Amino acid sequence: MRIHIVDAFTDKPFAGNPAGVCVLPHGDWPQDDWMRRVAAELGFSETAFVLPMSAAPESDWAIRWFTPLVETNLCGHATLASAHVLRTEGRSQSAVRFHSRFSGGLAAESDDEGRVTLDFPAAFGTEVPVPAGLARVLGVEPVATYRTGALGDLLTVLPDEAAVRAAEPDLDAMAALTRREGLRGVIITAAAGADAGPGPGYDFVSRFFSPAEGIMEDPVTGSAHTALAPYWAARFGRDGLTGLQVSPRTGVVRTSVIGDRVHLTGHAVTVMDGTLHV
Repeated sequence: MRIHIVDAFTDKPFAGNPAGVCVLPHGDWPQDDWMRRVAAELGFSETAFVLPMSAAPESDWAIRWFTPLVETNLCGHATLASAHVLRTEGRSQSAVRFHSRFSGGLAAESDDEGRVTLDFPAAFGTEVPVPAGLARVLGVEPVATYRTGALGDLLTVLPDEAAVRAAEPDLDAMAALTRREGLRGVIITAAAGADAGPGPGYDFVSRFFSPAEGIMEDPVTGSAHTALAPYWAARFGRDGLTGLQVSPRTGVVRTSVIGDRVHLTGHAVTVMDGTLHV
């Protein structure tokens, strides 16, 4: 089996969000525990496993995502990385269709400039009271919080970009809070700040934490942008926006809301590939 390490939502290595991509041979899925162990061996926030759905060259692909601890319902950066690998390895043309167990059909399209656009379901938020203890966990009082339905995150709006960048959450307390509230993780976000200068190249910033699933801070979270894009599109009154995830590695996600779908566009760079022998 071929295995690849890809930096997603970046056009240069050692930035964006690293993902493992394991291209499985035609047949049945491996045991879940084996896939989780591979993900734990790589140690990234997510590893994608892609399985051809037939022996035909133009097969659709089934996809599953594992953190070092659990299987997840949706992962944007590892899907983008998978589309990049299949295109560069000659296993697909510009468009590829993925079939997931929990999030349905997902399409990805690559262009000759190396950009990949994902077509994901939008996660429209529903405003809820700020959960008890969240301000203490984050070290800042949220402006508003939104549940994101099946995505399972809490979209948390902070006062400004500086507050998002400066936040140092108590991750143990956050893990307890997300378990109590039945959440995958917490997104913190704000509009691009005035101190970012004129035309900073992005419209909003975010960070993402999912410590209960083994992700202390995710470098760039495609799935979180399925909630961020419709929220900020409604606030700004336009469908096409650019998000900057301000983790230490940083990454850029270009978003477009189209009805009940969100298009997420970014680059990817393969930094390592090899053969898995176990």
